[in-house]
Amino acid sequence: MLIASLKCTGCGAEYAPDTLMNLCPVDGRPVEIIMDLERLASSQPEAGWYDPGRSDLWRFGGLLPLDINDAGDQPHIFSRGEGHTPLLDFSDHTLASKAGFSLGLKDEGKAHHGFGANPTQSFKDRGMVMTVSMAHWHGLEKLAVPTQGNAGDSLCFYADAAGMGAVVAMPKDTPMPILGRVAALAHASDRFHLALVDGSIRDAGELLKRDWIPNGWFNVATFQEPGWRIEGKKTLGLELAEPRSAGESWSLPDVIIYPTGGGTGVLGMWKAFSELESLGLIGSERPRIICVQAEATQPLVHAFENGLDDTVPADTGETLAFGLNVPGGVGHFRVLQIVRESAGAAIGIPEQDIHETLTSVWKNEGWWLCPEGAACLAAVPRLYEEGLIRTGDEVVAFNTGSLEKYLPDLRHLL
Repeated sequence: MLIASLKCTGCGAEYAPDTLMNLCPVDGRPVEIIMDLERLASSQPEAGWYDPGRSDLWRFGGLLPLDINDAGDQPHIFSRGEGHTPLLDFSDHTLASKAGFSLGLKDEGKAHHGFGANPTQSFKDRGMVMTVSMAHWHGLEKLAVPTQGNAGDSLCFYADAAGMGAVVAMPKDTPMPILGRVAALAHASDRFHLALVDGSIRDAGELLKRDWIPNGWFNVATFQEPGWRIEGKKTLGLELAEPRSAGESWSLPDVIIYPTGGGTGVLGMWKAFSELESLGLIGSERPRIICVQAEATQPLVHAFENGLDDTVPADTGETLAFGLNVPGGVGHFRVLQIVRESAGAAIGIPEQDIHETLTSVWKNEGWWLCPEGAACLAAVPRLYEEGLIRTGDEVVAFNTGSLEKYLPDLRHLL
């Protein structure tokens, strides 16, 4: 384990690497893990930590808080093949081919032959495998998470693998395939608990703080754990940057279109790029980060367009992109900083555009696109019109989960 310290993303306060904490006690901001990159480069020169032969996210070895190649770390890692997902070629996208930019879809949902696969068919598996593994390293046995759905499903999956307990609080209108998976596990084992709320993830979080956290359950909500989920999501950025074939260099796309609820993935990818630059594998150039939200609930968009340093809690609306129905987030201030540093943007997508894009991609490509992924692709024409996508650009959009996890809510669109 090559962790140098924990560091607050706001005030910069630092803590010992083995500190078990939630938010920074100084300013209430999230903390992140600072890796000892000098020691990594010295002990494993020439990117010796990188193992492209592995078909999971653990291919990045010592650049992660737990190293699959370290005998001391191995008993705490509960990998189930997550990560190393494909970048699907969308060269037949009408606008991309006409305007002369390349478009790829990073598919975190359905499994593809020859790649790894997120076992619960969601990008949440990246954050949760790291969270559960790090929690096990710390000796924790009971974890709690508020969720719009997929994070709860993923936490339960990995907690079950680790023999740990979990309580999941989620809205009552969570898509039934997701809710049902968590409910089934809670019914089968007294190690798992499901708490349903009227409202949003914000209400779920309040319930946990009132009824569960005081009774010994450790909070692993977005940004509430000490940087663990950021490290898991960091692997999204590492996979975008890694060489695509032998002899190629590490490199970055020009534009990343990312569906943003809490924003852990934005911080994770940005951290990955910074670490790769520190290791001499890429330069200082960065992709334009485009945070996509549903128009029904768009706190980041409001803050970005009005020049605010942080989001103002919003009322949640109605959207099939359930993972985007997030009214605010403790890490949104940092997401906004990254968007602006990258010369990117935060944009809201009308619900009808999400529906039409999902239907079109299903009929024409046969891809199991989730509504959040559809929102990203729906953003492409507007981004081109506004000059955020340009001729010659390499553009990557994210599909963060599988369509089938949202059935029957979107069956009518197929």
